[in-house]
Amino acid sequence: MLEVGTPATYSLEEVERLHGIVHGDVQGVGFRYFLMREARSIGLRGWVRNRDDGTVEFVAEGSRSDLERLRQAAERGPRMAHVERVDGSWSAAAGNLDSFDLTG
Repeated sequence: MLEVGTPATYSLEEVERLHGIVHGDVQGVGFRYFLMREARSIGLRGWVRNRDDGTVEFVAEGSRSDLERLRQAAERGPRMAHVERVDGSWSAAAGNLDSFDLTG
């Protein structure tokens, strides 16, 4: 049993999943690499890929605050991108993701 004042050795934040679809001029401008670098720097797990309809899709798991940071990065995008909007859906983490990487 921990004594009062002993710091916890685990995160008290709940792990969540964010599934996002990025709309706009987001393919051919380094968007996936941009999002991968952002996610890795935050410490998230997940993946990002181009879709046939011209959007970019990503799935990431981490704390809500870290996922919000990733969503803000997706809304901003790299310099050459023009993001119209990011559709996102939240769910409980499934825990089946590796380090953030490109897929598809």
